[in-house]
Amino acid sequence: MRPKVSLRSLAAMFAGALCLAAAADPADRLPDPAQEARARAIFADVRCLVCQNESIDDSEADLAADLRHVVREQVKAGRSDAQIKHFLTDRYGEFVLMTPAFSWMNLALWGGPFAVVVLGAGLLVSRLRNRSGEAELSPEEAQRVRALSQTDGA
Repeated sequence: MRPKVSLRSLAAMFAGALCLAAAADPADRLPDPAQEARARAIFADVRCLVCQNESIDDSEADLAADLRHVVREQVKAGRSDAQIKHFLTDRYGEFVLMTPAFSWMNLALWGGPFAVVVLGAGLLVSRLRNRSGEAELSPEEAQRVRALSQTDGA
């Protein structure tokens, strides 16, 4: 038995296909499929500076279109992926990369909050250990306690 496909679902699939086809202008694409695939792989790792949550591959912002054009031009010129990313980070800062490179500043940025929590927990534990269960009594207080304990026992 074959599942029925409604006219509405066919229209939705057709509209979705048209949207996907319109998303990437064929005039913008590189003629070499290998270069275009390489450029699209770089797009996935470059952040849209307007949207900040999307890669330039997913973004419809004008700046994202400009960055896609820049990346395609760099790929077309024969630059390596590392050179292209270096060019973008020199121009826009490391924030432009979806997965920033390892650096001591990034380690401090990501590890700092964890270090603060561990340091705070360590300080809390040391303060709790140093705090004795009973406070020391002055000689007068000790005398009064002895006097009270003798009168209670009698």
